This record gives sequence, structure tokens and C-alpha cells, in this order.
Amino acid sequence: MVEIIDLSQEIYSGMPVFPGLPEVTITLHVSHEEWEGITDSDVVSPAVNRLELGEHTGTHVDALNHMARPYRAQSIDTMPLTMFYTEGICLDLSPKGPRELIEVADLEQALVTAGQEIKPGDTVLLYTDHYRRAFGTAVWPHGPGISSASARWLGQQGIATFGVETMAPGVRGISNREVHHICGEMGFTHYENMINLHQLIGRGRFRFIGLPLKIRGGTGSPVRAVAVFAGHP
Repeated sequence: MVEIIDLSQEIYSGMPVFPGLPEVTITLHVSHEEWEGITDSDVVSPAVNRLELGEHTGTHVDALNHMARPYRAQSIDTMPLTMFYTEGICLDLSPKGPRELIEVADLEQALVTAGQEIKPGDTVLLYTDHYRRAFGTAVWPHGPGISSASARWLGQQGIATFGVETMAPGVRGISNREVHHICGEMGFTHYENMINLHQLIGRGRFRFIGLPLKIRGGTGSPVRAVAVFAGHP
């Protein structure tokens, strides 16, 4: 028996986005009534919607070319799919509050508490509960994040990716830019704006899937990220 846990935000008009990035607008492009020549219906039934959004909307993964100029050739369409289809673990960092740094010692302690180890090629998800505490509030842009030292430590473990609930992997104005640069330098990436990580705590390893769209030259992509637990019938 397979259990699939959805880790992805809903995408909708006016949803929170990282400051300065494109707002999300979803509008009706054409209705079934237009296609069928119906002019007296009280119901509008969408046939096609128009989406206006940035690559870094909602739950998304960053391409390496997003990290800095030296990595500009490594767009999302060039990155191997094995980076987005991995084994995964989730670590409990929920004691961390807004704008607090997650240090290497915090990650090491969370691993001990979980009874887990990081294996090469893993996706490591970091549960802070910031989504449930702050989404849609003024505090939402100011979540906790990993330090530069933690980013380098994760890279040294040989991970494929890590993922956070917040809209940035580091703390904005403190470590976020450096975290991005380290990801580019060390060749791993991260997911942002994840949800439901509380449902993974204490459950051990799982299959992680977060496939991006194949955007030519893309700097990132929205994803439908999921954790898959394969049990016994």
C-alpha cells in the first residue's frame, strides 16, 4: 500500500511571493460557453485559464543558474532528473523562530533525535512549522533559515537537494545570498515554500519526488513535490 503526502502549496491569484518577484494572476482565457456559442448561460465554465507567474512561485526548486553568474549555463532543463527523484528524510527544527539561523549543531542534533543519517544523493527536508505558524501573515517573509556553515555542511554530505517551508533557504539579509552561492559552488540545490512537513516527522525515510517543468534556460520551476511511503498491503 502506497501513501503519498502532498508537500506543495496551492497556486492562486494574489498568493504570497518573494518580495520583488512576479505576482501570480490566474484569469479566464476561454470558456466552454464561448467555444459552444452559448450566450444565455448564467454559468461560466473555464476551458482554458491564463497563468501569469514567475518561475519561483509557490513550492518550487531553484536551478543552479539562479545561484550566481558563474553557473548561468546550468539551467533547470539541463539538470539531471536524478536530482529531483531521491530518497529523503525530514528533520525537526521546529524550535527555531523567525529569522533564527539553523546551525550545523542544530542539524546534527536533529539527526540524532530522528535516528537518521544523511546518505549521498538524499533530499533533506527541514521542518520549522513556519508555514502553519505564519503563512499569510506579516511574519511570513521572515522565517528561520540555514546558516552559510550549514549549507556547506549539507553540501559536504553529498546531498542532491534540501527543502524548506520558508520562501528562502537562508535568513534574508543574513545568510540567504551566501546559501545560494554555496549551492551553486557545490552543485546541489533546494526547494522552497513546502508544506505538510509535520506529517513526515518520526516516520523515517521516504521517496521524495519534486520534478520541475522543462523550461528552456529556466532559473527554477514550480513543482508538485510529494513524499511517498511504500508500506505493505
